[in-house]
Amino acid sequence: MAQLGHIVVFSGRQQLGPTGNESLMADLRVVAVIPAKPGSEDTVRAALNTLADASRGHQGCLSYDLFESAASPGTFVTIESWTGQEDLDAHMGTDDVAAAFGAAADHLAGEVAIHPLVPAGS
Repeated sequence: MAQLGHIVVFSGRQQLGPTGNESLMADLRVVAVIPAKPGSEDTVRAALNTLADASRGHQGCLSYDLFESAASPGTFVTIESWTGQEDLDAHMGTDDVAAAFGAAADHLAGEVAIHPLVPAGS
């Protein structure tokens, strides 16, 4: 687990294919959970919508979707697909990510949890 300011990245292990050198997944899927403070939902939503729009144009981004929890309003979730870890790492270092989390920083109710996903079964 790595921490980047208010961002916590939960590292997953890479799964290898039958020959031991290729990934079982064609792309890297990531889920991020972003909690907004009560009353700050609009600010966080705007920052994340701007980030989602920009991220779709980043190198290696296959998809980047933003949702808000119906069960817990003010909890935002991104579901992302990237061509690989290098592209995700480059994305995390962009001015777009820095601007979004700079705009949202004082409006977050807790840490942002980023979960790279691996297959859970066959």
